[in-house]
Parts: sequence; structure tokens; C-alpha cells
Amino acid sequence: MKKFSALMFSFIGLQALAQSPDLKAIASKKADSLFSQTVAWRRDFHEHPELGNREVRTANIVANFLKSLGMEVKTGVATTGVVAILKGAYPGPVVALRSELDALPVTERTPVPFASRVTTTYNGQQVGVMHACGHDTHMAMLMTAAEILSSMKNQLHGTVKFIFQPAEEGTPTGEKGGAEEMVKEGVLENPKVDVIFAQHIFSYMPAGTITYRPGGAMASVNDMRIIIKGKSSHGAEPWFSVDPIVTSAQIINNLQTIVSRNINLKENPAVVTIGAINGGNRHNIIPEKVEMLGTLRALSDADEQTLITRVKKIVNSTAEANGATAEVYIPYSVHYPVTYNDPALTAQMLPTLQQTAGADNVILGAPMTGSEDMSFFQQKVPGLDVFLGGMPKGADPKNVAANHSADFFVDESVFPLGVKTLCNLTLDYMSEKK
Repeated sequence: MKKFSALMFSFIGLQALAQSPDLKAIASKKADSLFSQTVAWRRDFHEHPELGNREVRTANIVANFLKSLGMEVKTGVATTGVVAILKGAYPGPVVALRSELDALPVTERTPVPFASRVTTTYNGQQVGVMHACGHDTHMAMLMTAAEILSSMKNQLHGTVKFIFQPAEEGTPTGEKGGAEEMVKEGVLENPKVDVIFAQHIFSYMPAGTITYRPGGAMASVNDMRIIIKGKSSHGAEPWFSVDPIVTSAQIINNLQTIVSRNINLKENPAVVTIGAINGGNRHNIIPEKVEMLGTLRALSDADEQTLITRVKKIVNSTAEANGATAEVYIPYSVHYPVTYNDPALTAQMLPTLQQTAGADNVILGAPMTGSEDMSFFQQKVPGLDVFLGGMPKGADPKNVAANHSADFFVDESVFPLGVKTLCNLTLDYMSEKK
């Protein structure tokens, strides 16, 4: 009798397994069928962009849609952020999916009919506003993924937390925002997030491809402000001066030795760039002060600290050698940590990426010296941020407009792949952890 009962239980279990729906196949079909809706959302966001901490219209559209799906939605997170919670029918992990909301102060030049004509004031200047980094596409794809996963609520083993983050590109001077502020406000708690996934579209990566990298995938960023103070004099009598311009020129040259002599470039790239130098106002006056602005990029925490330490040492020592004084502020206004893809999580989810896009279309990429504040989430929980190709097939990556440019353009045909990627990462992670 016991043997019969065991056999019956086994048979019923196998029957239930056979009858359980293939959620990834369903998600794939729905991603394809919802393509036109994804495009419509993207084009609407693109035509009506908003800068960081100003994404009021954008956030309202996102929040209202998520509410219509029956989710628990919180608005005003870190100023304009939106967070929604989808609770599956069964216990399991909490998976966070993240998109950005904000656009850039760029005047659009693309000839598309939904091009932005928006202008606004940013840091006291009149600027154009454009989704020149693809955040409009990220939002549209995540909203579609939310609709699909919501329709599977009764089959989900876990919880999905949808994070729509403001101000990834930074805030106006003096304001707080972005992922760092969301973390401080507890976005990864209640319920506590176990893992976070995101994707970023790039205009120079071929459509249909997904690029990934374990470990440091995108660089940390620290901006810096350097002030060199000397002694002013007539330009015809430089011996009465302590020339901050000559001192600054020596500093700029000396800073270039940091990457070439202090960073092991076999392991990771690094960047030290001076982007602005200002001093003086007349041809025959040696000024009293010169100010420089620059950026530091590194792919590891150790390299980041090396850059900071060496910049301060070189600036102060060179100034002292010239009889000048220096002030060094690092970071001055911006700091993002390294965007670090948890190696174990990356290895775990690599088969999912390969099954979704095809193994030949999933590429191990080189580290990128651009930065992303997804890094603040990844400091707290294991995370994976992958790169979605948006370049039309047949285009030359050397000739396409880069992210952050006025001519930035992506192929909308990649949207279903992006939606499937978000859904499949969620479903497979839940399946392995249930």
C-alpha cells in the first residue's frame, strides 16, 4: 500500500511538472506581441525628455501604468523615483529590475519624427534636452517586462521589485539624487533585495547582441578641481611672479605619468583627464591663480585610490617646487564606484543570456571607462548589468553616433530581446532559488 501511494505521488508530481507552463516561452511570445506598445512608450518618452530630479511627467506615466497592473507602487523616491512590488504566489527570492528615468542636457539633431524639441534651464544655462543615452528605451522595455511578469503572478516563486531611478546622469549643482540617494532611502529593503539586474543599450554595439563582463565592467568616476595659487606680475617682468600657468602646465604633463607608470594596464585601464583650465584675462599679466577641472576613471577600488593619491602628490609637489601652493578636491562634485558585476552571479546567469540571444550573440566585452551609478546598488547586493546592442545591422561602429551625442540613434527592433532578457533573468534566477 505504501509503495502504491509513493508511486501515485510520484506520478502526480510528474504530471504536474508536465503540465506546468513554460514561462520563458510565454514571456518570449508576449515580448514579441507587445513590440508596438514598447515602441510607443519609448517614442513618447523620447519626445518628452526630462532632466534628473525633474522627471515628473515621466514618473507619473510609469507609476500609473504599474498601478494599473495591481502592484504596490511608491512614488517620490529620491525625489522622482518610482518603485513597484510584484509579489508572486509562491515564496522565493526578491529580484530587483532597474531602469533610469532621466535625459541629458543635449540638443537633439536626429531626423526622427519623435525627436525632442524640449528646452529648459540647467545650472543657469538654457539647454536642449534629449534622451541621448537610451534611458527612454530602458524604461519602455522594463515597463513591458513588468506587464509580462505581472501576468505570471500566480506562477512566480518570489517577488519582483521594479526600480525606476531618477538622475542617473547627475543632478543640478547642490542637489542630491540618483542610485546613491535611493539606497540611502532604503530602496533595497522592505522587502530586502537578493539580487539586481539591469541592462544598458549602446549605439555602437550590433543589434541582437548582448555584451557582458564579470567583475569591473564600467569605471569608477571622480571629478576633481585643482586650484594653483602663485604671485601675479607684469608679463614683461616674470621674475617678480610665481607663475601659476607654467606650474599648471607642468602639473598637466606630470599627471599623464600616473596611468603610464603607476597602473598595471595589463589588468585594467585607467584615465586621468584635465578637461578645463582657466586663468588670467590679459596677454601681459601673469595671473595669481589658475583653476583646472578633470576626471579620474578606474576599474578597481585599488586603482581608484592609486589615482587619487598620486594626483594629490603630483599636484602638491609640483606646485611646491615652483613656489606655488595648491588645493585639490577629489571628488569635487561627482563620485560613482566601479560598476561591479558579481562574478558568481554572472556565471550563473550566462546560460540564460545565451539561451535568450543565442550563444553566438553573447559577447564577453572589454571593460568600459564610462561610468554608471548602478554601482551603488551593486555595492549592497549582487548585481549584473549587461549591455544591449542597438546599432542597426550593417552599420559601421566607427561611424555611428555615440551615446551622449546629439545624433544618438538606436534600432528599435532590439526591444523584444531586451524585454526577454529582463524576464528570463528573473524567471531563471527564481527557478534556481525556489
